[in-house]
Amino acid sequence: MNQAKATLTYARISSRKVKIVIDLIRNKPLNEALAILSHTPKAASGMMEKLLNSAAANAENNFSLNRELLYVKEVYANAGPTLKRMQPRAKGMAYPILKRMSHVTVVVAERE
Repeated sequence: MNQAKATLTYARISSRKVKIVIDLIRNKPLNEALAILSHTPKAASGMMEKLLNSAAANAENNFSLNRELLYVKEVYANAGPTLKRMQPRAKGMAYPILKRMSHVTVVVAERE
C-alpha cells in the first residue's frame, strides 16, 4: 500500500495541546481533515494544516498518488526536548518554566 509522510520536529507547542487537534482528523479523508483544521480555533491547527498539506504534496509528487483518494492513515505527536527557564519570585526564590516542544508525524495513504 502506497503511503507518504511528513514530519514536524521541534514544534514549540506541547504535544498535549497538539493531540487535541490531531484526534479530530485521524482516519478522515484529506479534504475533510483540511476543512476541520481550518475551522478549529486552536494554536496547533495552523501547524497541522501546513503539515497535512506537505504530506499530501509528498504523496502526489514522490509517489504519484491521487490527491482525491488520500486519507489520514496515521497521525501522532511525541514529546520533544524541553527548554528550562527560571522565573524570579519573592525572597530570592525561583520557579521553573518548562517550554515544551513536540515532534508531529502525519502519514497519508490512498483509500482502496
